[in-house]
Amino acid sequence: MENTASDKPTVTIAIPVLNEEKYIEDVINSFLNSTYSNIIEILIADGGSTDKTTHIVNEISQKDNRIKLLKNPEKYQSFALNKMISVAEGDLFLRADSHCEYAHDYVEKCVECILKTDAENVGGAQNYKAESLIQAGIAIAVKNFFGNGGAKYMDESFEGYADTVFLGCFKTRDLKEIEGFSEENHTNEDAELNLRLKKALKGKIYVSPSIKSWYYPRKSFPKLFMQYFRYGRGRYITNKKHDGDIPYRSKAPFIFLSFMVLFGLMDFVLEQDLGFIYVSTAILILVFFESVRFSYEKKEYLKQEVWTPENTHAPPILIIAVLCFLSLLIMNIAHFFGYGWQALKYLFTKGNTW
Repeated sequence: MENTASDKPTVTIAIPVLNEEKYIEDVINSFLNSTYSNIIEILIADGGSTDKTTHIVNEISQKDNRIKLLKNPEKYQSFALNKMISVAEGDLFLRADSHCEYAHDYVEKCVECILKTDAENVGGAQNYKAESLIQAGIAIAVKNFFGNGGAKYMDESFEGYADTVFLGCFKTRDLKEIEGFSEENHTNEDAELNLRLKKALKGKIYVSPSIKSWYYPRKSFPKLFMQYFRYGRGRYITNKKHDGDIPYRSKAPFIFLSFMVLFGLMDFVLEQDLGFIYVSTAILILVFFESVRFSYEKKEYLKQEVWTPENTHAPPILIIAVLCFLSLLIMNIAHFFGYGWQALKYLFTKGNTW
């Protein structure tokens, strides 16, 4: 990696956006006010926003010429990221999301970590902020094993090597060498890229709790369903692209719920009672009590880090537990349908595309 005269790697910040007028100014300013002194450009790839997003970006760019606006007519993040990779001039390419907040030393910690570990990609845990009850329930659900399958980057205290990270800071030359993100993937493009980094470059992916950012989850259950439906589709595409070589957690919801559907059909068709109703009820009870237990375990995390409304107390744990339970059901069912939809699409069209 070629360093500058100040002996600090140059950094390109890359932010895909679409209708982000509420967030984009704060996100850009957080990087402009970063403790890291060698950010040479902030690239914004817009997917055709119809709100004031591009107007806001253009206004800020008048004050700082490091901010550059690119067009992304394909809309999806993988296309946006590849457009930014193709013009990136920094030694490091730091992917950012407009729905996040970033610690002032976020970039600095990413650079420190990638220099220390010589990993191909580094990032922090996926932490959450919530402005509403539903967001709070989702924020707790995704931290539970039933919500993330044991993904290391979901553990805010984990440090070490993993299969993927949240967002990520890469060596730009590596991204160009492996030709960027897969444009077949409209979701799950980050995990797919990390698989290729590990295979093609024998690269390492590193998670550090010192790299801090906070993500705002979906504000409603229908939006959560659509998010995880798309996740399911993306994971199937990645699974086929890599001959099944993806983490088990990425296909576990489909495998488990497929078994339950088959079990239920057999119980309905066969004369002998197989006890499907008792088994499924027991599973739901187990998940509900796990939601209660886990919500209680995470009550301080909810109060101190997740809940953002000022002058209001964090919601009662029982309410959060119910919302956590509903979130877990929706996430796994939506993932099941998305994965299944993409599998059927592949079966009938033989095309591993969106």
